Amino acid sequence: MWKEEDNKLSATFRFKDFTEAFAFMTEVAFHAEKQNHHPNWSNVWNTVKIDLTTHDAGNTVTQKDHTLAKSIRHIYKKYSL
Repeated sequence: MWKEEDNKLSATFRFKDFTEAFAFMTEVAFHAEKQNHHPNWSNVWNTVKIDLTTHDAGNTVTQKDHTLAKSIRHIYKKYSL
């Protein structure tokens, strides 16, 4: 799911429609805010693309990125059943 290259963790998530994709993004936003670590992301209809990198660590991948990626993976599992 997650691919680490070019100093970032990246993943693409697909959903049945825009509403489901937006609900996923909303839930991710709450987890990101709690972790004080926010993704770079985009959404087009049923697809959400996410890049994680730690800006205050020189735009490299840190444990903060891996922790948020794990949270996102667990959230996505609810939608991909």
